[in-house]
Amino acid sequence: MLKTLTTTLLVTAAPLAVMAAPGTPVKTPIAEMPAGTYKEDDSHTSLIFMVDHMGLSHYTARFTDVDAELNLKPQDITKSTLKVTIDPKSIETHYPDMEKENFNQKLSDGKDWFNSNEYPEITFTSTKIEKTGENTGKVTGDLTMLGQTHPLTLDVTFNGAYESKPYANVPAVGFSATGVVKRSQWGFDTYVPNIGDDVKIAIETEMDMQP
Repeated sequence: MLKTLTTTLLVTAAPLAVMAAPGTPVKTPIAEMPAGTYKEDDSHTSLIFMVDHMGLSHYTARFTDVDAELNLKPQDITKSTLKVTIDPKSIETHYPDMEKENFNQKLSDGKDWFNSNEYPEITFTSTKIEKTGENTGKVTGDLTMLGQTHPLTLDVTFNGAYESKPYANVPAVGFSATGVVKRSQWGFDTYVPNIGDDVKIAIETEMDMQP
């Protein structure tokens, strides 16, 4: 009896399991994506930076308010353009005793740090996009920080695209990017060399097409 009941349950449940299991979505080649404006999906975008601390560790923090706009030209990706705006007040350090000292605010507002009251935005505007491989490229642009503008090149990996992203039902593209900012070039030399001059940045983003 128990064996018969178990067999019946398994036979009944199998079609339901097949119906409930989502199929593997098929990515869309970049050349087949619609041209237009894409903006970051905030729930799937992160900007992390790492800097040497006394030669002992790589201190890691992030910005949580990042506005990115990609004007995608899928037939010739090198003709695309990118504009990114970062709010330095959105720095998140995970300082362990924030009630004792608001370290996020110290870094964002301090005149020796990001000085956000005087310079409320950090911006990056692309000036050149080039392909280096099937799914890799370089994006060079002007990085403006602390009132100074200098070039910065990011190494970018194209992770894929969907003409209709699952669950969102909009065209979407995804990228990973890394780069190094030599902060003293922007006059940001506080505690160099005890705190490193080279700041590594790592970006992960999904970007959704706008109506």
